[in-house]
Amino acid sequence: MTTQLMLMREGFAHLAAEPDLSDLRLHCREMLFDYNNLLRPSEKAKKTALIKKILGKTGQTIKVNSPFFCDYGFQIEVGENFFANVGCTMLDTGGIRIGDNVLFGPNVSLYTVDHPLDVSLRNEGWEHGRKIIIGNNVWVGGSVTILAGVTVGDNTVIGAGAVVTKDIPANSLAVGNPCRVLREITDADRQFYLTTYMKND
Repeated sequence: MTTQLMLMREGFAHLAAEPDLSDLRLHCREMLFDYNNLLRPSEKAKKTALIKKILGKTGQTIKVNSPFFCDYGFQIEVGENFFANVGCTMLDTGGIRIGDNVLFGPNVSLYTVDHPLDVSLRNEGWEHGRKIIIGNNVWVGGSVTILAGVTVGDNTVIGAGAVVTKDIPANSLAVGNPCRVLREITDADRQFYLTTYMKND
């Protein structure tokens, strides 16, 4: 028997209000309530243990500042040294895969869920998901929104406030709404930082 959960995980249209999915979202919200409201910032080990329980897969080192929000949790995979600042939202219906050494500024949002343009289908409650993939060594600036189906390549920087509607290649500085590649990141950016911001005696 095909369940709504099976349809969701395979990327097909599904009814999110059905019990097999709504119960999973409720379970996730219960854990998020504890993570965001009951554990103190000083309880680092407990917070780390709980976020690893919420998410589907993580590296050894992870830090997610409260509040954090997601739909299911188990649809999210993050690599080693993942950091998300306050207000991160991941609507993970379609699945989210994030590489190593990825940094999120405040209020970053990843939306993998989509709804039909047809009003009758939308009113019936149908939705579907498309995976978001973020490579290694990516910095996503504050208040960036990444939409369903997008892939962001390795070593890329997404400027604050961008709305990412299509794939961004590796080694890019990308900004704007809709987000576009401004230029390639090169060794000149490293040299500029070293000479401008590093104290040299």
